[in-house]
Amino acid sequence: MSEADRLQTLRERIDALDRQLQTLISERARCAQQVGAIKQAAGATGNFYRPEREAQVLRRVIEANQGPLSSEEMARLFREIMSACLALEEPLKIAFLGPEGTFTQAAALKHFGKSIRSIPLRAIDEVFREVEAGSADYGVVPVENSTEGVVNHTLDMFLQSPLRICGEVQMRINHHLLTCATELTAIRRIYSHRQSLAQCREWLDANLPRVEQLEVSSNGEAALRVRDAGDVAAIAGQGAADIYQVPILVRNIEDEPNNTTRFLIIGAQPIAPSGDDKTALLVASLNRSGALFKLLEPLARNNVSMTRIESRPSRRGMWDYVFFIDLDGHAQDQPVANALAELREQASLFRVLGSYPKGVL
Repeated sequence: MSEADRLQTLRERIDALDRQLQTLISERARCAQQVGAIKQAAGATGNFYRPEREAQVLRRVIEANQGPLSSEEMARLFREIMSACLALEEPLKIAFLGPEGTFTQAAALKHFGKSIRSIPLRAIDEVFREVEAGSADYGVVPVENSTEGVVNHTLDMFLQSPLRICGEVQMRINHHLLTCATELTAIRRIYSHRQSLAQCREWLDANLPRVEQLEVSSNGEAALRVRDAGDVAAIAGQGAADIYQVPILVRNIEDEPNNTTRFLIIGAQPIAPSGDDKTALLVASLNRSGALFKLLEPLARNNVSMTRIESRPSRRGMWDYVFFIDLDGHAQDQPVANALAELREQASLFRVLGSYPKGVL
């Protein structure tokens, strides 16, 4: 068989597989519509998105993946299918820290897929308010970076907001130098969010030590400011470069090669167990000797792993603090439930911020 014949045979096979895929995807979409109809007939209202169900599906996809596509790529394809099927009823409205082109938007699209209605907002507190008001189904906000640590504004919002944590997304962050300049020596000013400037501090000191650094509200805004000038630059991601059509002069200028940001999905409803979950707590105790030990002791006694703890001013009085604690497991898991019942008795302030599926890739 000639090379041309072999190629033709393979292309015919691909065409046949494409027809099968299309048939199966359409059948899946009809099943999703039937699920929605059954829920509506049973009196369910609101959106039908179930984070625990989606996490279970994606975990099975990853476990069954045999290549040659990576597990991350396979999960992305299935997430888009689920997003499109869910949008047959009505697209989810997702608020995020904008404008368009931010890493938070990229996190929203990674988690929910592209079949959503995006609502970019200028501040973290606006994202919380949009979801609280019911104008958005969910919100996406940054909570911590592997290089620069916690995003305090996000944690502080939970002191006053009734919203729950419904999910998490981890994003590998690649920072690029966007500019219309053709060489570094032409750049006089750099715009970016303060977190991005901090994450690229060593590169900036080594390559642009005398260039003025100006903080703006987001990397998307930074890209927008520099797209028509030849002596300024922005630090931003690929998404901002594509949306605002600004050339990338230098790629991957972040100081840490594994620079990663974690984002939270915030919403109003509790999330059922998925089989591999986290629980987030907001707690406080009286300011006395051994108080923190007594708060954490029930976790050890019930063999519950604490994965993270942060302290923040409580805003209830000077030198009074609250603790944000992440645990392995769902609040409905018996060991976690037992620990939380004991902890509640010890704490002067106790609130479960949410139990939610661990991020999938």
